[in-house]
Amino acid sequence: MWLFFTRRLRMWLILTVVVPFATGVLRKVGRRLERNGGPTRVSRALLKAGDLGDRARATLRGGRGSQEKRAL
Repeated sequence: MWLFFTRRLRMWLILTVVVPFATGVLRKVGRRLERNGGPTRVSRALLKAGDLGDRARATLRGGRGSQEKRAL
């Protein structure tokens, strides 16, 4: 069924469904690791990956992230 979607629709689905879900999961796992064992390299990397996904999505969408860069 995935083959029947156009390339643009597949990209839209990935950016609106998969990326937010994945970044939320990464952030949740990072927070749980920090809560259980304190900040570690792994937990910080997971939190940064969650933030990176949000920033990339905002930039592609033309959200706040791209407007802040223009102001600098």
